[in-house]
Amino acid sequence: MAIVLTAATPARADRAVVFAADGNYLRFAAFAAAQVVALTRGAVDVCICSPGDAVPEVAGVRACRVATGGIFAGLGQDARRTEAAYLRLALPAALSGDYGRILYMDADVFVQGGDFAALLGVDIGPHPVAAVRDNMQWRTPGRVVPSFRRLGLDAAKVCNSGVLLMDVAAWREQEVLERCLAFAAGHPPERIGLDQDLLNAVLHGGWAELSPVWNWQYTWASRLFEAMAGANVVHFIGPRKPWSHDGGELPLRFRRAYRAYFAEHFPDAPVGDDGLAPMANRAFWAKAIGKHLLSMGKMSAYLERFPTEFTVIR
Repeated sequence: MAIVLTAATPARADRAVVFAADGNYLRFAAFAAAQVVALTRGAVDVCICSPGDAVPEVAGVRACRVATGGIFAGLGQDARRTEAAYLRLALPAALSGDYGRILYMDADVFVQGGDFAALLGVDIGPHPVAAVRDNMQWRTPGRVVPSFRRLGLDAAKVCNSGVLLMDVAAWREQEVLERCLAFAAGHPPERIGLDQDLLNAVLHGGWAELSPVWNWQYTWASRLFEAMAGANVVHFIGPRKPWSHDGGELPLRFRRAYRAYFAEHFPDAPVGDDGLAPMANRAFWAKAIGKHLLSMGKMSAYLERFPTEFTVIR
C-alpha cells in the first residue's frame, strides 16, 4: 500500500491539527486552519493535506500532499463528499514519521476556542481514536444507526468522523486503515454508506469518547444548547453552511466571519450578503425551539457525562 507524503516544510512539533480536503473545500480548510493557528501559537503543528490540489498559502500552516494510489476509489460518495473524504483514514500512515498524535478536523468547522495542545495529550486508553458521539445518539444513546441496520450489526456507540483524535501508533498497530479497506471490499458501497459509516462499522464502538464541545454538530435541534455549552468547535454538518445559506437559520456572526476572511484571502470566491434577518424564518424557529424544550432533559443528561472539556470516556 503506497501512501506517499510530500510536504512543503518539515514538521516542527510532534503533534498536529490536520485538515484534509480537495477542490473548493480547501479554502474553507484554510479559514479553519487560520483560526487554529491563532489559538495554538505554535504549540502544535497545523497542516492542510490534499490528495493533489494546490493547498492555499496560510501563515503558520504546513501544506501537504498525500498520494494514496487510488486505494479509496469506488468507495461510497455523494454530492458533498468525494473520494477525498476518506483521506483522513490514511493520515496516520502518511504522517507517522512526523507526529505521534493527530487531531483531524473537517473543513466545515468554526473554531471558537479551546486548548488544542492539551486535547492532543489526553489519555484515550488503548483505543486508536477518540471522537465525539454522532448527534443521532446524543439524546438516544442506544439508537441503532441506519448503516448498522443495513449491515446487520448490533447496536454500538457511533462517532462523528468530523473530528478525530488519532493515536498514530495504535491506529497503525490495530491496522484500522487495512481493516477499513478489507471491509469495503467485502460490502457494496450502498450498504456501507459513506466514510463515517465505514469507520464505525470497523471500530464498532472501539473508540474513546470526547466531550461534544470539541465537535458540536450544529443542527436545528442542538444549536441553542451550544450557546449554553460553549463549544470550542462548531461543526456545520448537513447542507446548510454559513457561507452559502442565507435563509435566516444560522447566526450571522458565522457568515460575516467567512465573508471578511474570503474578502481578504479569496476575493474571487466571495461570500454574499447576509440574506434573511435572524429569526425571520418564524416557522423554522418555532419548530426548533419546540424541539429544544422537549429534549432539555436528555441533553442535560448527555452533557453531564463530561464534567470538563477534557473528560474522556474510555
